[in-house]
Amino acid sequence: MHVVVIGNGVAGVTAARTIRKRSDAKITIVSSESPHFFSRPALMYIYMGHLEFEHTKPYEDHFWRKNRIDLLHARVDAIDTTARSITMNNGSTLTYDALVLATGSRTAFYDWPGQNLRGVHGFTTLQDLAAIEASSVGARKAIVVGGGLIGVEAAEMLHARGIDVTMLVRENAYWRNVLPPEESAMIGAHLARHGIDIRYNTELRSIDGTECVRGVTLTTGETIASNMVMICTGVRPTTDLALRSGIAVQRGIVVNEFFETSAPHVYAVGDCAEQNGIVELLWYSARAHGEHVGAVICGERSPYARDVFYNSAKFFDIEYQTYGSVPAKLDGVTSIVWQHAHKDRFLRIVHRDGIVCGFNALGLRLRAEICMQWIRARTPVDVVLRDLKRANFNEEFFAWEVAV
Repeated sequence: MHVVVIGNGVAGVTAARTIRKRSDAKITIVSSESPHFFSRPALMYIYMGHLEFEHTKPYEDHFWRKNRIDLLHARVDAIDTTARSITMNNGSTLTYDALVLATGSRTAFYDWPGQNLRGVHGFTTLQDLAAIEASSVGARKAIVVGGGLIGVEAAEMLHARGIDVTMLVRENAYWRNVLPPEESAMIGAHLARHGIDIRYNTELRSIDGTECVRGVTLTTGETIASNMVMICTGVRPTTDLALRSGIAVQRGIVVNEFFETSAPHVYAVGDCAEQNGIVELLWYSARAHGEHVGAVICGERSPYARDVFYNSAKFFDIEYQTYGSVPAKLDGVTSIVWQHAHKDRFLRIVHRDGIVCGFNALGLRLRAEICMQWIRARTPVDVVLRDLKRANFNEEFFAWEVAV
């Protein structure tokens, strides 16, 4: 059996590794972005000078040969689902017995005038990083369009280079469509203390310039001079190849509970996949998709079941973890909140009818397995409060300060 994986992000590589653990199949990973798998969340640290690209590769170069996984640095232009073959940009072809599409996602642009000017960037790929690096030379002012996690990464990167940053946020508070009011206010204040100029209730009308960015115009008519514009308004599944190949696409590449697409022997996982109308745009979900589809391809045919929602990030100096369901609008749920009087440390425990259903932690590290176990087991909130210290990930180094 020959399994071809298109895309070498965490979803595709996890699928390949899972298949190798379970079988002797021939495995080929094809990627046009980079010859080797790297940690995409670490791209910002390359820009900031904390890491070199070599440091972002989780596996040594010999890993692939040792595990008999072939790497092909090429762009796939076409899939023939009848002949079970793919065609690369150099004209060469590969046949497959099973094909995994792990093509990821790309920055969501919204047809703003001027968005194709030099100095306008998304931030999802290694190529984006190289372009941002080139634009940063001599830059003094940058506009970040959108908040969220990518927006904060962009702001921190640019700020680290001494570039003044103005962030345009269309909500009335930072990431208010995701975070409850207290968390949103804490992060917004933290960003402001780091010198980020956050403009709330503000939207972009156009990006101004001739060949290069010279500034932006807001929907209010105000103009702001700028050398760079970072578009951080979310991402969209990369579905072009699937569309050209006649594979069903809605928002993402449509898959069933086994990650099978509309084409026989073709699967899709990670950011590009849409299952039951849902696209999971998270690193943790992509890894879970890869593990599951690898097992399915090796004959372990069971439907995929989403685990408890989990995500983590960093807002400058504040670490953020969220588990389960913590709605931005806390209607229909009850929450217990603790906030440190002087430090950026915050904990929210959400429960519904006395059963814990979610956690938000800012400036605290919780043990993922404990929080997720409590939510899976529908643990009463009084039991969680009694045993809360079990979830403290910092116990070896820090006093447990949460008082509930």
